[in-house]
Amino acid sequence: MTKPVHTTNCFNTFIQVAEDCPARTGEEPPLRAGKPTVACLQYGMIAKAPYKYTSDDVIFATSAPGRELAVKATKTEKQAAREAFFSRGQACMRASSLGKRFGWGVHADSKGRIAIYPIESKRYKALARDPRLTQVRAIRSKRA
Repeated sequence: MTKPVHTTNCFNTFIQVAEDCPARTGEEPPLRAGKPTVACLQYGMIAKAPYKYTSDDVIFATSAPGRELAVKATKTEKQAAREAFFSRGQACMRASSLGKRFGWGVHADSKGRIAIYPIESKRYKALARDPRLTQVRAIRSKRA
């Protein structure tokens, strides 16, 4: 019996910043105690290669199990670790600090590949008004 595989991928979707996001412009997430946070890792991965990775790619690569894989890990080992990771549901990009705290909207294209846009940009505003996209918001940090 195979375990079900969960996914965080979405398609033709725009994740707007949370209603209670304190940022008014897109901010690069800072290091904490000199080390990159998950938000730093996600930002770096997506900003350097827009529309290259899916949400699953980013969530796994920036998770503890994804970061623990040695560079020399085989393709089979990486695939097994990824399958184990997604055998349980995982938080999606709506839960990322990029949209909750740092002012970045996340656009997923028709193939599920993602890019980020700062809240003050023309592209963010255009994506937020696009009726062809499913519009959702990042999860609020505080209860209403």
